[in-house]
Amino acid sequence: MKVDFSNNIKLINSLKKGDETGYTFLVKSYHKRLCVYACSLNNDPDLSEDIVQNVFMSIWKNRSKLKDDFSVKSYLYSSVYNEFIDQYRKQKKVFTLEKKYIDALTYIIEEDDEKSLDRLMKIVKIEIENLPAKCKQTFLLSKQEGLTNIEISEYLKISVKSVEAHITKAFKILRKTLGDKIEGILFLLFGSNHSLKT
Repeated sequence: MKVDFSNNIKLINSLKKGDETGYTFLVKSYHKRLCVYACSLNNDPDLSEDIVQNVFMSIWKNRSKLKDDFSVKSYLYSSVYNEFIDQYRKQKKVFTLEKKYIDALTYIIEEDDEKSLDRLMKIVKIEIENLPAKCKQTFLLSKQEGLTNIEISEYLKISVKSVEAHITKAFKILRKTLGDKIEGILFLLFGSNHSLKT
């Protein structure tokens, strides 16, 4: 008989009892999407696998301490995020974390499964392709190539104001399709270059 773990409390109780069925359900349900989330933070598939594996191992090791009333989903995502921070600290890499973009991305991945995320990414790519030619070129030079508005102005031989107008127009078009999710999706596509500031 297959046990239904869609109920958060049932799943937690199963884990606390050391029931491997509950643990297997947890891994099958969240492993892939947590790896997608971790990879969106560090852009390293192998490290992402390690981070997610560490999170699952930690949950199993500390299962007796789990509280009945906490959200498994939120706990998993926050654990992956914290593990990501710890990994960077250990490696002593210089990195600037743009928290609001990470938060926006976390919201998207928590709300949507990996299929929905992939669908959103495809929609944004199509929308970018459909932008007016000059608008698309300016937007990609800024967000994909990371050029400043002045650099784009010199490269395209147009005024800085025109550059700003094209980028603003691109965001306006993209927001109509994605709404508030646009920040997180652009972060996933282009990294920190996508800053909403024109």
